[in-house]
Amino acid sequence: MAKTGVGIIGCGAISGIYLKNLTQKFDSTRVVACADLLAERAKAAAAEYKVAKASTVDELLRDPEVEIVLNLTIPRVHAEVSLAAIAAGKHVYSEKPLAVSRADGARVLEAARRKGRRLGGAPDTFLGGGIQTCRKIIDDGLIGRPIGATAFMTTPGHERWHPDPEFYYQPGGGPMLDMGPYYLTALVTLMGPIARVAGSAQTTYPERTITSEPKHGQKIKVEVPTHVAGVLDFASGAVGMILTSFDVWGTHLPAIEIYGTDGSLSVPDPNTFGGPVLLLQKNEKEWREVPLAFGYAENSRGLGVADMADAIAKGRPHRAAGEAMYHVLDVMEGLHDASAAGRSYMVKSGCERSAALPLGLADGEIG
Repeated sequence: MAKTGVGIIGCGAISGIYLKNLTQKFDSTRVVACADLLAERAKAAAAEYKVAKASTVDELLRDPEVEIVLNLTIPRVHAEVSLAAIAAGKHVYSEKPLAVSRADGARVLEAARRKGRRLGGAPDTFLGGGIQTCRKIIDDGLIGRPIGATAFMTTPGHERWHPDPEFYYQPGGGPMLDMGPYYLTALVTLMGPIARVAGSAQTTYPERTITSEPKHGQKIKVEVPTHVAGVLDFASGAVGMILTSFDVWGTHLPAIEIYGTDGSLSVPDPNTFGGPVLLLQKNEKEWREVPLAFGYAENSRGLGVADMADAIAKGRPHRAAGEAMYHVLDVMEGLHDASAAGRSYMVKSGCERSAALPLGLADGEIG
């Protein structure tokens, strides 16, 4: 099968793992060009990963070898870059979130539909061995009917380690829009779409101090909520809770747990691809670790791009779908809206659960 040409726009911190995997790991992709507003950054990425072209954004969008644009820009320009790529006739795979607002996300989704282009994006961690194993456990009925879930993401903030952390505290950032996609995508994968949310949010510190290099000591004005708690009513009738925070110094909370009529399931960190997966069935006293039934347990970012490329070649739906990205964006913005309004938000979007990965895939293979 011929490999699908991928062009990457945005060669910042996250691009390295995408470039590594898309050039070395997967059978369905080849990276043909890199672009960045900082030309030197694009040249450095192309040289390190042996990509033939370090292009301008306009050159990349005109390049006939580029079939999929991988949009790794900062969140506030995700929609702008994705719309330009779709207008240029490219399929688009975007880093999360799809956009910084429902309105922009809807514009991107509609543009892809009108143009007949594929739209998808991060996170693709739900395709990793950990969450795919959890999905099989649920689909096989080992915990009975899911009735509830909890999800917790807490950290003191990204200014401690990220070299350019300002965007985490601008519109499109904050713990919900930055990290919520991992947790909500995992929950939707495991339990289906969400119908209603309620939430409370606050901005704990109006200003943050960068302690990472090279901007150590610089101040960041915080423009988004940094501690968000929510209740999730799933379309299935199950009820979940979620907490995302950049204001917590430490916790013993799990990443995600799913509660069923016949047992409980401990889901691994959805920002990773592996385990451990822990299961406790009714009448058991101890949790037990379940061996992963699927591969891709290491850092496999780019797996969703490779799946899109394979899906284009085979004429099947891709798994990290734009509709799911929009649904997650709708839920996240809904949690902020519910807090501001003091009432529940009825989620207007929906999505299908993507197909599970087949068992027995070889490393680098997609099916």
